[in-house]
Amino acid sequence: MYIYSLSNRRRVEMKHNLFSSRFGIIGTGIFIGVLAALLQKWGNPGNMGVCVACFDRDIAGALGLHRADVVQYMRPEIIGFVLGSTLAALLYKEFRPRSGSAPLIRFVLGAFAMIGALVFLGCPWRALLRLAGGDWNAIIGIAGLAAGIYIGTLFLRGGYDLGRSSANSYGAGWIMPLTMLGFLVLMLVFPQIQGQDKSGILFYSVKGPGSVHAPLAVSLVVGLAIGIAAQRSRFCTMGALRDLFLFRQTHLFLGIVGLAAAAFVTNLLLGQFKPGFANQPIAHTMGIWNFAGMLLAGLAFVLAGGCPGRQLFLSGEGDGDAGVFVLGMIAGAAFSHNFGLASSPKGVGPYGIQAVIIGLAVCIFIGFVMRRRPARSTSAERVKEAQTSIKGV
Repeated sequence: MYIYSLSNRRRVEMKHNLFSSRFGIIGTGIFIGVLAALLQKWGNPGNMGVCVACFDRDIAGALGLHRADVVQYMRPEIIGFVLGSTLAALLYKEFRPRSGSAPLIRFVLGAFAMIGALVFLGCPWRALLRLAGGDWNAIIGIAGLAAGIYIGTLFLRGGYDLGRSSANSYGAGWIMPLTMLGFLVLMLVFPQIQGQDKSGILFYSVKGPGSVHAPLAVSLVVGLAIGIAAQRSRFCTMGALRDLFLFRQTHLFLGIVGLAAAAFVTNLLLGQFKPGFANQPIAHTMGIWNFAGMLLAGLAFVLAGGCPGRQLFLSGEGDGDAGVFVLGMIAGAAFSHNFGLASSPKGVGPYGIQAVIIGLAVCIFIGFVMRRRPARSTSAERVKEAQTSIKGV
């Protein structure tokens, strides 16, 4: 775990890393926004050029962890995110294997983060992309995300801390990158066969969002490029709002503004901007549960220390704790579709509402029981503790 303050970390990084400067983080956001809109043009689902939650769900389906036949595809973008991050970390000597910080809690947080995201139908990145595509339901989801992150910052101020990771063996840091490389090999050995829902051991959708995707090579190259840029810049949607609420810092926030603005302009140029609430691609109009789903997701992201994209990039750097969160998200996707929790364009799943309520209760419980500072500490001391305990963002 990084143990120096966020502000000091930023000053040091900006001297040596153009990507982490103000212009670098804005440029990264613009880069991701443009590529995400282009991926939609090149074949990915509507308003889903990039969605970490949705794509992890599709990977879970491709592995047969759930049998929702409309969302099964081994998304190369996710593979590229991790491998791109690994490549950047190796090139810049930032590959640091580490783990050991409350792994079971991180797994649970990952599972509930995914459940919340699939009730809304998207991760924070997709919420911004939905907004940039004209889906006004995303406004409600983003409000829920902000509320969840704000609640999470209250726990940080109160001394919430999952503990410090410790250095691990060099080989341990390669587990997640090698896992993703294995997924890529599986795609090449068992490629999709036109009109068939299974190829060897992998499942493929022949209808629905899972059947809609950009060419493999294009998706992989874009994923690698985003993984490299995001690893260097420390791009994180959760971190952007957390820093805004906790420290009044806009550094990371400018990155997500850049993403949304770039995607909006690109969508306009490509004719992909279609404003309204109804009939939006892979979305529903149940506003209260769009809000509540992202409320749960945002709270889980803060308690785990990063949004789903950032967790992937950290796992590529050798962070085993982030890898556990990613595995929790994949498991959460399986739970969601096996147990009727995930939403669809028709609305929230049969048990999605109950799952959100339980998830919020579990996250709040974790937030309270993992406080480490005595109650008599001052507000200033608690903020300082939060600054020095934030991991990797």
